[in-house]
Amino acid sequence: MAAAGADTDLAAAAPAVSTCAHCQREIPSSNIDLHSVHCARNLQKCLHCGEMVPRKLMDEHYDENHAPMNCTLCKETIERESWDLHKSEKCPQRMVACEYCEFELPAVDMNEHQDVCGNRTEYCQTCKKYIRLREWIGHEIQCHTNSNGSAETSSARTIPEREVRPPPPVRPARPAHGSQHKRLLFTIAVTGIAVMVGSILFQRDESF
Repeated sequence: MAAAGADTDLAAAAPAVSTCAHCQREIPSSNIDLHSVHCARNLQKCLHCGEMVPRKLMDEHYDENHAPMNCTLCKETIERESWDLHKSEKCPQRMVACEYCEFELPAVDMNEHQDVCGNRTEYCQTCKKYIRLREWIGHEIQCHTNSNGSAETSSARTIPEREVRPPPPVRPARPAHGSQHKRLLFTIAVTGIAVMVGSILFQRDESF
């Protein structure tokens, strides 16, 4: 009986509340009239998220939270709510890494790249064969099982060697015989002309 009486006293002491018809918040009944007038005059409900926003800040709220965004990579206009998904998974121009060589390319070009890259081969130390990269996981599961039929642990696997192709032979430079021959002929010609001019001048001096 004492406990029930205490609960009744607390309920009687709690202030009565009313729900604002504009913002749907519970307001003390003694302030509901003043609050309703102020709320309807200054606050506006956002049609996108339902949040009550000051009327003078509604444009700013929309721009920061709901306005579409232009993707600088693919030039598409994306709803802000979908921006994170677009940036991480949907944008065709986002950079992604090749699963075979880890080289990064735009997502739109990755399928074509991996079709070629996956056909490269690596040497399997266990089988002594060259295996296509796209078939490597299946090759390990099928061929590299222990006697119990379970796949070997990653620590027991042999890291494949990259297929190494020797560099193309370097063609040695040809000796410049032609240029040396021309230079020799030019030297002989200049020397002959000099001797001829000297002889003429010497004969002219003797005649005088």
